[in-house]
Amino acid sequence: MEALGRSVGGFTTKLNVAVSAEFTPLRFTLTAGQCHDITQASALIADYSCEYVIADAAYDSDAFRLEITAQDAEAVIRPRKNRVEDRPYDKVIYKLRNVVERFFHRLKQYRRVATRYDKYAVRYLGFVYFASILITAKKM
Repeated sequence: MEALGRSVGGFTTKLNVAVSAEFTPLRFTLTAGQCHDITQASALIADYSCEYVIADAAYDSDAFRLEITAQDAEAVIRPRKNRVEDRPYDKVIYKLRNVVERFFHRLKQYRRVATRYDKYAVRYLGFVYFASILITAKKM
């Protein structure tokens, strides 16, 4: 499992995470930096039941919205700026997306996560899990 990818800034990694409303991380995916977020969307929500799936514009796709609807949930995703047909979304519920942003902020307080010195993806992801456990334990 190698998740280092080349981009304009050099070798990078992209970490995607699903977080519950209670600030608990549910699932992580790690990809090379040049992979788009939408490629991991299905994996992040698979086997979870929820009322809403809140995501930023990077996850705006018709196929992903249909997948969310098939799981009896409501998609609260801000439409991309280049979308021809503007889609409505609940702006009040969308503000709850800050839970994910706050989680990433706390996760990046751990230098090893923020700088990604680990050469192997397995080791990096292992420390991400460890840091997440520490973050969740502090919350309790």
